[in-house]
Amino acid sequence: MSKTEERVSAAPNGVPQQGHVATPVAPPRVSARRRRPGVIALSLALIAAGGAGVAVLLLQVGNRTDVVTVVRDVQVGQVLTEDDLGKASIALDPAVKAVRADDLKSVVGKRAAVELKPGSLLAPSQVTKDNLVKAGEQLVPIGLEPKQIPATALVPGQKVQLVHVPAQGTTDTGKTSDAAPQTIDGRVVKASGAAPGTGIVVVDVATSATDGPTAAAWEAAGTLRLVLAAPDGN
Repeated sequence: MSKTEERVSAAPNGVPQQGHVATPVAPPRVSARRRRPGVIALSLALIAAGGAGVAVLLLQVGNRTDVVTVVRDVQVGQVLTEDDLGKASIALDPAVKAVRADDLKSVVGKRAAVELKPGSLLAPSQVTKDNLVKAGEQLVPIGLEPKQIPATALVPGQKVQLVHVPAQGTTDTGKTSDAAPQTIDGRVVKASGAAPGTGIVVVDVATSATDGPTAAAWEAAGTLRLVLAAPDGN
């Protein structure tokens, strides 16, 4: 038998074949990953939380309040005018007490209870409808040297006592050395800044009309000292 016959007879089913042809191979089936419900729920929760955070931020930015501001210096006791005040729109913290812009007219004509500086918000407690020097009172200016100025800042409304201290080398007739000094009750209306060079601070103190002349005499003689009273005035 020839080689050709041997190749033909070797074909399966007795069918002659010219050569071996490779059949195509099907790709392997890839099963889809099964998503776990917990992961999906967590993803949705994170998306929702992020959206809520953005919403809160937008609300905070948009939640602005129109308030009254101070646009120029206003001294203690000065009557406020519209030229002293302005308006601004800010994100106001609930803990901050400020006069609303709608109430601007209500503070015009009132007096500044404290010194007001430009750029600050106007608080209701910073204005008053009352005169700082009331009926039956007198205003006594008192000059304090640096060593006489209390470390605690003097602010309008602060209760003080004016103390008479006899001049050195003199004694009051008919009084013993251990006698209690004379005092006058007063209230700070305004305190200036320290004068350049001398450091002297001038404090305007309101006293009763009957004590005003006495306090002024003590001040002129250099025998007056100012002390802070207790918060309750005692």
